[in-house]
Amino acid sequence: MTTREAIGIVAKRLKGELAVCTTGYTCRDMQAVSDRPGNFYMIGSMGLAASLGLGVALSKPRARVVIFDGDGAALMGLGNLPAIGTLAPANLIHVVFDNGVFASTGNQPTYSGSVPLDRLAAASGYRQVGRAGTPEELEREWDRIRNGAGPAFLLVKCRPDEGPPAERVRLEPEAITERFREAVHAS
Repeated sequence: MTTREAIGIVAKRLKGELAVCTTGYTCRDMQAVSDRPGNFYMIGSMGLAASLGLGVALSKPRARVVIFDGDGAALMGLGNLPAIGTLAPANLIHVVFDNGVFASTGNQPTYSGSVPLDRLAAASGYRQVGRAGTPEELEREWDRIRNGAGPAFLLVKCRPDEGPPAERVRLEPEAITERFREAVHAS
């Protein structure tokens, strides 16, 4: 499955969760498959979606928060894994879409082939860790992880999208922030 297909599978299974999407094509793909006020599209700041998602989860413990991350961004922000594991928000799910490349900057390879992010998450203290490589596995693992206590980590092995990328995020950063803030307050 491609990254966009994998993002679509998870996005369609969201049931009111707040979603923090990492920069680059992840935001663009999420907008293409499921744009909604509860999505925060990080524009720039690669590697920090997990930090933002952690902050939202800690400040709104009754809301479910899902981080849509990429392998390159997760590798860039490795300090987020032990922070999440140590602070242990039960309402947090961290999904890493691992296509092995920095897609939005030209498909340069990441180190995810030799750095098992799911094992790092487990060593960092995530309560649940899963891995999926097919649509069926992704649906099954998502349902399992979603129904348990967090923090949870789901590594989704996928391949880069083919063809042109999804359109750029249409909203300005201020508008993204304001509508997400309203969704957070409503949670």
